[in-house]
Amino acid sequence: MLDNELILLLVKKAQSGDQEAKTKLIEENSPLIKSILKRFKDKGVEYEDLYQIGCIGFLKAIKNFDPSFNVKFSTYVVPMVIGEIKRFMRDDGSIKVSRALKSLNLQINKYIENVLSKQQSKPTIEELAKHFNVEEQEIVMAMDSAKMPVSIYAKIEDDSDSASIIDRIESEEDYNEKMVDNIALREVVKKLDERDRKIILLRYYFDRTQSEIAKELKISQVQVSRLESKILDNLKSKLL
Repeated sequence: MLDNELILLLVKKAQSGDQEAKTKLIEENSPLIKSILKRFKDKGVEYEDLYQIGCIGFLKAIKNFDPSFNVKFSTYVVPMVIGEIKRFMRDDGSIKVSRALKSLNLQINKYIENVLSKQQSKPTIEELAKHFNVEEQEIVMAMDSAKMPVSIYAKIEDDSDSASIIDRIESEEDYNEKMVDNIALREVVKKLDERDRKIILLRYYFDRTQSEIAKELKISQVQVSRLESKILDNLKSKLL
């Protein structure tokens, strides 16, 4: 692992056209690039292609990095690589959703409409899972699948393992992957407006209840619940 001073020296050389320095930086940061790619696994793009796209984002990070940004080079790299991959997926096509997920999503929507016609409250993920006799994870995957346009890529299924704000990545490269998640989350949270950012921080960083947040913001608990759900959907769409 190169120290920060040597990394900055290599970046400076690479920016001056030193190909050997660029190669060295890519080799040393390959574990970081690969940990970012795990976020996009099974999205209908071959791993080798993903890696090449990630490297393109990495090279752009080299080109645009400035020590005056006051951040580590690795910290700057993460959103650049994520952005490059998401740009490719947006321009080249998206995820193909399995028929089973599409079918389950249609059934869920019909059931929710039926429930709402009889009562005001929307069924929870837990209630939906019990009704359809499937895991909660499968309910979330099915509902999310409706937001994903069809692609020409090979048949795959979304394998998200939670309905949390960020993907929880587990592997032997724990440090890099946790850093990827933290940086990505921090970037999108910073872009929220003041009220939404406060709700997320109080709820998930300070472990406050919705009722406690409602009192602090002088709004109802129901409003907090609706806002939280909306904010999480927004964050998830930007992170996935």
